Amino acid sequence: MFEIVPTSPEKYRQQTRRITMLVAAIFVILAMLLATLSVQLFGEPGGDDNFRWNLLGVLTGFTLTAALVRLQFWSRPWMAPAVYGWRLKRSLMRITNVMHHVKAGVAQGDETAMKLLRFYHLGVTQMHQLDGNSSELSQMVHEIDAHREAMEQQGLDVEQTRLDLAWVEAVKRIETTRA
Repeated sequence: MFEIVPTSPEKYRQQTRRITMLVAAIFVILAMLLATLSVQLFGEPGGDDNFRWNLLGVLTGFTLTAALVRLQFWSRPWMAPAVYGWRLKRSLMRITNVMHHVKAGVAQGDETAMKLLRFYHLGVTQMHQLDGNSSELSQMVHEIDAHREAMEQQGLDVEQTRLDLAWVEAVKRIETTRA
C-alpha cells in the first residue's frame, strides 16, 4: 500500500539534491579508493593490463554504494524524501503497466478502474510538481479534470490518495477490446 502525502516541492528537491550529492560522493570515494587499491595489488607498473583493474575497482565501488544505500541508508529518516519519490514512481509504474486495462475499465464504468485512474492522476500530478515539470502536467489537465468530473457524477470519492494493490490485480481481469 502506498499513500500520497502532501509534500513541498521546493523542500523535496532541496533534500533529494543533498541526498544525491552524498550518494555520488560516497560512490566517487569508494570507486577511486578501490580502483587504486586493485591496481596496486594486482596491476603492473606501467602495464596495459591496469585498465581492467581500474574498471573492477569502479564496479566494486558502485556495487558497495548500491548495497550501502539499500541496506543501510534506505531506512534512515534523512533518506525519506528519496525513498518517497522512488515509491511514488514505482506505484505509478505499476499502474502504467496495466493502463490498457484501466482505460478499458473506465470506459465500462468500473468503479475500481475509476479509482485507480484517479490515484494515477493524483500521483502523476504530485510527481510532476515534485520534479518541477509543469509543462508535462499541463498536457494532462483536460484528461484529469474530465475524469474527476466523471467520478463526481457517479458519486465516487475523488480523494484517492491510497494505492491498494488489489485494485491493480482487479483491473488486470478487465477485458480489453482490440481493433
